[in-house]
Amino acid sequence: MNIRHQHIIQLVSERGSISVSELSQIASVSEVTIRQDLNVLEKGGFLRRVHGAAVAPESDDVGARMRTRYATKKRLAEHAASLVNAGEVVFIEGGSTNALLARELSERQDITIVTVSHYIATLLRDTGGDVIILGGLYQKSSESVVGPLTRICIQNLNFHKVFIGIDGWDALTGFTGRNMLRCDVVNALMAKQTHTVALTDSSKFGQIHPYPLAPECPFSHVITDSDIPDADREILAAQGLQLDIIDIV
Repeated sequence: MNIRHQHIIQLVSERGSISVSELSQIASVSEVTIRQDLNVLEKGGFLRRVHGAAVAPESDDVGARMRTRYATKKRLAEHAASLVNAGEVVFIEGGSTNALLARELSERQDITIVTVSHYIATLLRDTGGDVIILGGLYQKSSESVVGPLTRICIQNLNFHKVFIGIDGWDALTGFTGRNMLRCDVVNALMAKQTHTVALTDSSKFGQIHPYPLAPECPFSHVITDSDIPDADREILAAQGLQLDIIDIV
């Protein structure tokens, strides 16, 4: 994805709709080029094409959430991808930043990706690397599988690294999630006691949701951006977590 594509995504996300002619003027390229760009971005789920314009998708799915703070999430995903070594088995749990991580890893053929997310598995369908998708109860809203069968699958596999999306963190509650069944999957992953990474943009800090994420098995590593409040950063560091703070230009 080039810089022009990223700018188009940002404009569509901010405005909701923008014409091909205006995009052509802003980007200083032909309308033919813009239409080609929109075809690529529509296939990636970043926007929807209508006659003479591009619009943001109406559904509140992972693809839609990817467009919120897109540049920040992409930078976080790039950093996370740089930590994955050749030959590793990597679990990518779900969420918008993890979906971008999957995109970053999609060209590599030297790793195995395991996921509960059908959205992520679909992103990887045309790639060379091996993809393992676990069984379980399919949640239509998140396009992921959950439940006892998913737990059994997790218990019978091993991973080098696990990347997990979170919904919130607060000094009093720790990491939390909004969906009980998804949190149950995360807790099963954390119980493996492998290298677990919370991959999240800083907007999640200061938020509290009902369900705790693995209170008895803390994360090994947190990757977030430099907008995280200083007080939260200090608390996480004091807890002994490996903390990667990524500057966003």
